[in-house]
Amino acid sequence: QVQLVESGGGLVQPGGSLRLSCAASGSILSINVMGWYRQAPGKQRELVATITVRGRINYVDSVKGRFTISRDNAKNTVYLQMSSLKPEDTAVYYCYAEIYYSVALYRDFWGQGTQVTVSS
Repeated sequence: QVQLVESGGGLVQPGGSLRLSCAASGSILSINVMGWYRQAPGKQRELVATITVRGRINYVDSVKGRFTISRDNAKNTVYLQMSSLKPEDTAVYYCYAEIYYSVALYRDFWGQGTQVTVSS
């Protein structure tokens, strides 16, 4: 059994900052990719940022220069530092991980989602 538990969402004013965390636990052999997706009301879920176990990072263009993804492999945890937040960043943010739970067996796991609201 594998779980991803997110924390750090909330309400922030435009221009403010938030830090999201997501910890993976359970029967984990290794984690390849970790990342964050988001879904705004009435819109499709979109990739925000991903980071591989070797540290290769990918961002959606709309957050480049404002968001920073990082991970602690020893803690199976991924972080998303969000700065200069805009109202259009408002969404439910979902943690994602590609996890090997047995030799040569892996699948995608998702967190339950954490609400981020950017509003004055």
